[in-house]
Amino acid sequence: MKLRVVKILNNNAFISKDENNKEIIVMGKGIAFQKKANEDVELPENVKVFSSDENQINEKLKNTILNIPEKYLEITERIVELLKDRYNKELHNIIYVSLTEHIHGAVERYRNGIEIENPLLNEIKHLYREEYDVALEGLKIIDEKLGIKFQKDEAGYITSHIINAQLDGGMNNTTEITKIVQKILNIIEFNMLIDINEDSISYDRVVTHLKFLSLRVLNNTVNDEDEELFEIFTKKYPQAYKCVTVIYKYFEKEYNYILTNAEQMYLIIYIQRLYKEAIKNK
Repeated sequence: MKLRVVKILNNNAFISKDENNKEIIVMGKGIAFQKKANEDVELPENVKVFSSDENQINEKLKNTILNIPEKYLEITERIVELLKDRYNKELHNIIYVSLTEHIHGAVERYRNGIEIENPLLNEIKHLYREEYDVALEGLKIIDEKLGIKFQKDEAGYITSHIINAQLDGGMNNTTEITKIVQKILNIIEFNMLIDINEDSISYDRVVTHLKFLSLRVLNNTVNDEDEELFEIFTKKYPQAYKCVTVIYKYFEKEYNYILTNAEQMYLIIYIQRLYKEAIKNK
């Protein structure tokens, strides 16, 4: 298949037109090297085409390609390919924008002596092992390409971008996830007798966690058990645990999904944080 070059973005990307004369972005290693406008290019197998029905993403991607050095997008491409090759997982195309811009920003901060601790790192490592495994490889790729050795906190942030790209993978999933998150928040407010502050950090974190949990429920992805820690938290926070049992029954009834001990444990932790914050602000 051949496509005509409309505009060169860099050595690895150019703008073309589809059969409906709508703008598309073609991306692949060296695909635009020494090419010119109006030249026809034979597309290799591993090329990535961003179609005309992704106009919003295309504009963001175009800006990313034009404003961020090529090597950052190459890092993202390698991470995406690794996830696909190792675990057969596909991501929404927004990953080429979000992760590339994130890595660029993280590198700029690093060079200015700033590294940001990831407060969700332990949870991410435990609940998203495959994505985190690829993110750790991503740190090696960054070191190889840029000579920068990030702490594992950065692997947690890369994992979050991967998960978010899975969340953005389809409108049906997005709608269902939104419904689940709102239902769980309602359960928490009713059973804990609190009003959740939507402007708080705790709220942002619990919503992020619930999105990830919803994705696992919809994909029926089960995590390993953590019996000992689970028992500790059920005894330490009985009211939060009672609330979790309501959530447990909701998922079992509506989605035929059984929450694992680890998933219940993290819900207890987040619900307790929301409760503590709500009581403090009364």
